[in-house]
Amino acid sequence: MTTLTPEIMSSHLVVDRYTDIVGPSNEMLGPVANGGTIEFITVPGCWGAMITPSLRSGHEVSLPVRIQGAKIGDAVALHVEKIEQLSAATSSGTSAAWDGRYISDPFVAGICPTCRDAGRHFLYPDTYLDGIGERAVRCKTCHSEVIPFHMVEGYTMAFDDQRSIGVTVTKDRANEIARDGKRWMGIHEHAHQHPVVALAKADLVGTMTRCRLSAGNLGSIPSIDMPSSHNCGDFGSFLIGAEHEFALTEEQLEQRTDVHMDIDSVREGSILIVPSKVDGAGIYAGDVHAMIGDGELAVHSTDVAARVVIRVEVIKGLKLDGPILLPPAEDLPFLLRPFTADEVNTAKTLAEQNYTMLEGPVLPMQILGSGAFINAAADNAVHRAAQLLDMSVDEVRNRGTISGALEIGRLPGFVQLNLMTPKAKIEKLGILHLVEGQYGQPAGW
Repeated sequence: MTTLTPEIMSSHLVVDRYTDIVGPSNEMLGPVANGGTIEFITVPGCWGAMITPSLRSGHEVSLPVRIQGAKIGDAVALHVEKIEQLSAATSSGTSAAWDGRYISDPFVAGICPTCRDAGRHFLYPDTYLDGIGERAVRCKTCHSEVIPFHMVEGYTMAFDDQRSIGVTVTKDRANEIARDGKRWMGIHEHAHQHPVVALAKADLVGTMTRCRLSAGNLGSIPSIDMPSSHNCGDFGSFLIGAEHEFALTEEQLEQRTDVHMDIDSVREGSILIVPSKVDGAGIYAGDVHAMIGDGELAVHSTDVAARVVIRVEVIKGLKLDGPILLPPAEDLPFLLRPFTADEVNTAKTLAEQNYTMLEGPVLPMQILGSGAFINAAADNAVHRAAQLLDMSVDEVRNRGTISGALEIGRLPGFVQLNLMTPKAKIEKLGILHLVEGQYGQPAGW
């Protein structure tokens, strides 16, 4: 007779194992109790994976975690309690794909052309570093150069001990950092990626910037397997009709959960509400940036290792297509700042003078959207908001224009649709306690 051991549920789980593909085939850790915390020890997201062709994604992210009680059709609120940077240096820059070293998509399907020509296995080649620089990434089988990306103009950045300021360094210093890259970047022993500082890039020297940590990947797994970097509408569009094994149709791409956001407000103090598209939700994290400007013009920013602590809260019956973000109040655009009692009193008087009644208390929220390009991302966010809030598309557009804002999270196609939303509609979604907890109760109503 076989005795079944009940699944042990945790109130706190530390995650230090990683994957490149996210979806139903993932091993899920946990479960973590509703109200419990997850501590992700993340590794750098983008460039390290991009120069490691055995990884089938432009990101290396944590294994997902099952949340107790989260079922398909529910949502999970992720309270970001802590993001702590572990890297002392990093490197990044603009990129160009290296022709002949990939199939369809250099983020996903790197190859060794020498092994292909010799009739050997050539897809996702295992590699090693032979010295520093772009020529250092070599195929373990034939020792050819196989890096699928060229860093067109790049930099190496060092950070102060408090991780508050970054400065781009000289070539000599970049070379020194490159020779001990894993230590400088704090890459966990379970990670697979090469340290991007091994490229020793120093085209931009002496530039200073402020640090403000944010998680480029945070959320739930999709209901279909896909490369983690492509769990979004813009990079995900590269999968449509691709020639590699992760090719999707347009309909299949709708199963994404838009975890790859690169929004700088997904930071300490924010609340991210994400869909549960598989039982257990499968919460994962990665791609933390030391800083990232709106739009991420270079396509890549300063990837760092980090400790990310979130508290999870299951929202039963809230069926979402993509995430809702409640950023820290100081991150809200001007028109989204909660009204003061004086402003509400002025509006009430003005309404009465014009034979009108105010619609009632309103509070800010952000509906996130993605698409192959910015206009498509905006349309995606507008349609998500219309469906979620039971409004017409035109009403959403009007509200977003006069009492909201559309912010660019990332080019080519990720946006934040800011809406000042009637309290009654937020309450109907079951998240009023989250919104009021973040921004306070509406004043003066």
